[in-house]
Amino acid sequence: MTDKTITYSEISLFFFPLVLNVQLMSISHTIINGALARLDNYVTALAGMSVAIVIHLFIASAAFQNHTVTITMARGKKSLISVILFILMTACYISILLNLIAYSPLGELVIVKLMGASDEVAIEARNAIKLLAILPFFTGFRYLCQGLLIRARRTGLVSLATGIRVVALFLYLAVGRLWFYGAQLGAFALVSCVITESLAIAWLAWGVRQPFTPDAEEKSFTEIFRYALPLAYSSSLQQTIPLLISAIIGRFNDGTLALAAFGVIRGFIFLLAGPMRNLQQAYLTLVRHSTDTKKLLRFSLATAIVMGCLVLLTAGPLNTLVLGRLLGVETDLRHYLITGLVCCSLFPPLYAFTNLLRGWFSATGNTGKLGSSTMLKCAFLLLCWWPLLHWPLAVPGIIIGILLLLLAELIECSYLFLQQRRFSSRK
Repeated sequence: MTDKTITYSEISLFFFPLVLNVQLMSISHTIINGALARLDNYVTALAGMSVAIVIHLFIASAAFQNHTVTITMARGKKSLISVILFILMTACYISILLNLIAYSPLGELVIVKLMGASDEVAIEARNAIKLLAILPFFTGFRYLCQGLLIRARRTGLVSLATGIRVVALFLYLAVGRLWFYGAQLGAFALVSCVITESLAIAWLAWGVRQPFTPDAEEKSFTEIFRYALPLAYSSSLQQTIPLLISAIIGRFNDGTLALAAFGVIRGFIFLLAGPMRNLQQAYLTLVRHSTDTKKLLRFSLATAIVMGCLVLLTAGPLNTLVLGRLLGVETDLRHYLITGLVCCSLFPPLYAFTNLLRGWFSATGNTGKLGSSTMLKCAFLLLCWWPLLHWPLAVPGIIIGILLLLLAELIECSYLFLQQRRFSSRK
């Protein structure tokens, strides 16, 4: 690696293919929501799929940093084998937990008792989770291949594989109607298209030469485990946030409608704010000097503002076109979630700064602080739980859910910023 300062062109060529990747991934979730929104029991199907996805993301999120682990730790063939072993171990753990939710009394405890879902929604959610339980092995392998391609700066191939996933999704939604209905149709389509994507990215990654150097310091499985464990439980705790929010709003008088709206809005957040999470990988791969950090920060702010404006357009002038005509969301549900979408325009900048800070802590090896920041968010929501349920506010449940989401992100961003300042002042 040279001492040359990174350019905005290099940042764009690295980042925007990853943006496209996240957009295509989120489009697949949005397409699934659009298909479910056209069913006769669309509210129950959307609510069941929303609950199933929230639970799946919470449990499966232990693997969401596998590409970060691959970028940072896979420095040669020996350490790459250790990374693969860690990914397989994580996939087994996730699959076992999902099957327990789907087939054991633990499912009723989590979905009905904890999340407050109705019996109809709980049935839809458990049927969906039965199919989602096979995903961890394929997503784990996908993250490994993504990490290898990102490390080699071949981010365009990551987006190509996800594009194949989206094209295949339409086929699986059409075929799936022959055997599945409701939330399980959405789960079948999601599982099938992710398997297709995993096979495609494995084929693409196979032909890419990795930038391993002969004198690179190999990392043992123990060293990788110590580095990756805080990232894994931090990712799991991150997904506790929508889980706790769903558990809170699901107990309101408009609980089923709020859950359905929250599922739709989370799809849009994933679509328009999700790209900001790639700033962590951009920091790890591109930043070598303080001037690189400043350029990446300015680039991130500009991109986040654009994404926030797109959220506002979706909530306002493009509401009927995007939510009504393209997604087929019924008028009542569409009007119900407008204010929540407006509030969500603040989320992309917050999420961008948080992920830049997460990249800094990952690069310096202080991954433990990432777990602490997420614990702080969870503690905040737990403190809000009892007052909101016993002294409910006279506002729609979806508004409360989005405000909790924004406040939790602000808390994490502030904590990481203060901790980064403390670490920097000691040097």
